[in-house]
Amino acid sequence: MKTDFNVIIEKDEEGFYIASVPALSGCHTQAKSLDILMERIKEAIELCIEDEEFIYPYDFVGVQKISVNEKNIKYSDNKHK
Repeated sequence: MKTDFNVIIEKDEEGFYIASVPALSGCHTQAKSLDILMERIKEAIELCIEDEEFIYPYDFVGVQKISVNEKNIKYSDNKHK
């Protein structure tokens, strides 16, 4: 039986492609090319489903990029006062 999984692909600042599978906790990999990335994520999925139960993949709806303004956040440690 075949199961389809949604794979999220991003590209980091160093040019690596990163793939992750939301239905499988901790299932991710990276590569310099998309072809290699697809081979690696398929292998990662196969390994993950051997070892754990997974959340049945939801139907993919889409991806939306949202921009927000960064804020300077100052953390304080009030425990030691």
